[in-house]
Amino acid sequence: MADEEHESDAGGVPEDLETAQELIQELKEQLAARDREVAALRHRIEQLTRRLFGRQAEKLDFDARQLLLHSLFSTEAGREAVAALVADEDDGAAKRASSGPRRRGRQALPAELPRRRIEIKPTPEELVCGKCEVDKRQIGEDVTEELEYVPASLVVNQYVRPKLACPICESGVVEAELPARPIDKGIPGPGLLAQVVTSKYADHLPLYRQETIFTRSGIHIARQTQCEWVGAVAGLMEPIVGEMRREVLGSRVIHCDDTSVTVQDRDHPGGSRNGYVWVYVGEQGDLVFDYTDSRSRDGPLAFLEGYRGYLQADAYAGYDEVFRRGDVTEVGCWAHARRRVYEAVKTALEPATLLLALIRRLYRVEREAREAKMDAAERLVLRQEKSRPILGLIEEQLESLSPRCLPKSPLGEAIGYAQRQWQALMRYTEDGILAIDNNVAENGLRQVVLGRKNYLFFGSDAGGRRAAILYSLVGTCKKIGLDPFAYLRDVIARVSTHPARRITELTPRGWKAQLLSSGA
Repeated sequence: MADEEHESDAGGVPEDLETAQELIQELKEQLAARDREVAALRHRIEQLTRRLFGRQAEKLDFDARQLLLHSLFSTEAGREAVAALVADEDDGAAKRASSGPRRRGRQALPAELPRRRIEIKPTPEELVCGKCEVDKRQIGEDVTEELEYVPASLVVNQYVRPKLACPICESGVVEAELPARPIDKGIPGPGLLAQVVTSKYADHLPLYRQETIFTRSGIHIARQTQCEWVGAVAGLMEPIVGEMRREVLGSRVIHCDDTSVTVQDRDHPGGSRNGYVWVYVGEQGDLVFDYTDSRSRDGPLAFLEGYRGYLQADAYAGYDEVFRRGDVTEVGCWAHARRRVYEAVKTALEPATLLLALIRRLYRVEREAREAKMDAAERLVLRQEKSRPILGLIEEQLESLSPRCLPKSPLGEAIGYAQRQWQALMRYTEDGILAIDNNVAENGLRQVVLGRKNYLFFGSDAGGRRAAILYSLVGTCKKIGLDPFAYLRDVIARVSTHPARRITELTPRGWKAQLLSSGA
């Protein structure tokens, strides 16, 4: 009996050990999963902190010559990649050394600024020679320039229309017609409307701040009144932006990107929700913004209806339906791919840096084409000759690293993004008119990002649509080197009477062409 109990106990010990080992293994796996989750969250916090407070430049913090020790660079293309990275670092250091300390001397004031001559004469006693007792003659002068500020002024235009009648019968009274005005029965002139719009959408001054500025000039213009003016200007300008949209849709390639903006909504929990501003950039430099109340595919589908050509954008799934129609060809963005690899440097220093070195080589080829001012055909030949081999090396590296990386790790996500987008990322080497990245669209959205930091939100969806119209005009003016205020002041004054068939003349690009042809 005692032997049977001993055997039962002895037989139960291995069973308990096996269960304990399974439990320990399960706990280890749970702990490893938690560690990975913590690492991923820490990485995300670091990236968000860097975007908010850190430097935005994607620069490496070590000597690129260390990469020469890696076996990848035993190939010719690999050596060229790291050589390009080293050369870029050396060029930067040489420029910093040759530039020397920054000049602190006073810069000359612009010659086009008006000058007001203020003569300061000697005292009467100094005007007479003490020896010869004759008046002194001017032999030269010293000019000292001082930059002064004259506050902007408001003026009142009085349109006086004399009434005329027959002096005998006092009949046939006549009076001249009022010229067309931007807002019927409104008090603002074209210059004031242009100032309000330019201040908000080009200089990012919310209307409540402009209200304070106007008050300092001696007149109170409520922000609600200014808001109504902005809406009126947007209504006047809507046909012009419609023409710009038609011109953008006629481009061979369109760049697209989007960003969110808070929109007030009393019917929504919390009193606000997200709206989205999209920018579409044509190959001539026109920026057309669009507003949607959601980030669904419906926005791009509606805007790009009937478009045939290339669309360069990020990997957002909302564009998939646009590409699925077959008329639009997807072009990827190497800036997005590079950014994801850069964010993996801290957790996977060596492989991420190797990829960055190769991507840097791609951009060096683009710089070579830009400095040589190559046309599309020449740029295509250069890419086929130099960029294609580097892309092949990047593809090999992605395939080699992919099995060794956790899919949810920063490097794994970067590799997954590049592999999913590979055909789109390669496409810029198929046509010389295409760009290596979508930075032109991202740069176009900066004015919206800067603006929302100041005005914080749109008051409604209608306000978002009005903002899209005015951002299109202001953004395009900045893109092609026009003063938004000068453009808006002139066009606001003329748009009501301008023939619709010649609406192209009032787009920023058409307006600039007229300005250049007139020699102004």
